[in-house]
Amino acid sequence: MEPNYYKTKESVEEYIKLAKDVSGKELIDKLRNVLKTDSCLLEIGSGPGTDWRILNEYYDVIGSDNSTEFLKHLITRNPTGVFIELDASTLMTDRRFNGIYSNKVLHHLKDNELIDSIKRQYGILLSHGIICHSFWKGEGSEIFKGLYVNYHTEPDLLNFFQDYFEILSIESYKEFEDDDSLLLIGRKR
Repeated sequence: MEPNYYKTKESVEEYIKLAKDVSGKELIDKLRNVLKTDSCLLEIGSGPGTDWRILNEYYDVIGSDNSTEFLKHLITRNPTGVFIELDASTLMTDRRFNGIYSNKVLHHLKDNELIDSIKRQYGILLSHGIICHSFWKGEGSEIFKGLYVNYHTEPDLLNFFQDYFEILSIESYKEFEDDDSLLLIGRKR
């Protein structure tokens, strides 16, 4: 990933403008079918805070980001929220959670980093914890706006996650174009 993207105030402001009409509400509705209200939930990559605010209506949510600029934005906009600095691949925290959620964050990880993240998610989830992650659907990778984007297929994701998580659902959905995205929901084995 470009080391400075999401790290500067200008790039964070640009991203917030680009993502102003994007929300994970439909994904969160699917999560709500499998994760009990008021559960302790970690959001990986809270970014502008759009999904964090929705999640916060239903869960005891802790937001996170690896960008201090995004964290400043989140804390300013949500002064009663709890936000921690976390890298999506290492997830270095002593906290434990009932659920982990990310919306188009883990696709910034190379395959080996994603595997590290999955192992760490398994480690910080409580028994029978739930994961809910979205990815861009496709094959290969590219640099987009200075960011590494790793596309995934259903078989790829099953291969990465199934040793650690019972896959409850994996489905295609439309973010901008038909079937451009995948949502994976799983339960800790």
